[in-house]
Amino acid sequence: MKEKFVRSHQRLEAWNVSMDLVTELYRAVAKFPKYEQYGLSSQIRRAAVSVPANIAEGAARESAKEYLRFLTISRGSLSELETELLIAKRLEYIEGESKVFELLDKSSYLLNGLMKYIRSLIS
Repeated sequence: MKEKFVRSHQRLEAWNVSMDLVTELYRAVAKFPKYEQYGLSSQIRRAAVSVPANIAEGAARESAKEYLRFLTISRGSLSELETELLIAKRLEYIEGESKVFELLDKSSYLLNGLMKYIRSLIS
C-alpha cells in the first residue's frame, strides 16, 4: 500500500520559499566581483538550485522514505549554502542583514517541518 503525502511540489511552501531564495541569490551574486564568477558565485548558485530541485524530485518519488532522502539532500544543500553566504558576508560581497539570510532561515524552517511530516508517514 502506498503512503499518502503531498505530491505537487509547486503547492509546497518549502518549495516556493526556496525558489524565492534562488531568485534572490542570483540577483545578489550578480553583484559579486567578476573574479568570483567561477568560484564562490558558482558554488552559491549550484547549492541554491539544489534545494528546490531536490524537493521537487523527492515529491515525484514512489515512497515517503525516498522523498525523505531527497529532502535530506535539500537540507544538506541549505547548510552548504549558509556557509558560502557567511563567507560572502565576511568578504563583504553581501550585507549581513540581506534578504537572502531571511529566506535561508525560512527555507530551513519549512524544510524541517516538511521532513517532520514525511517522517510521521513512515512511522
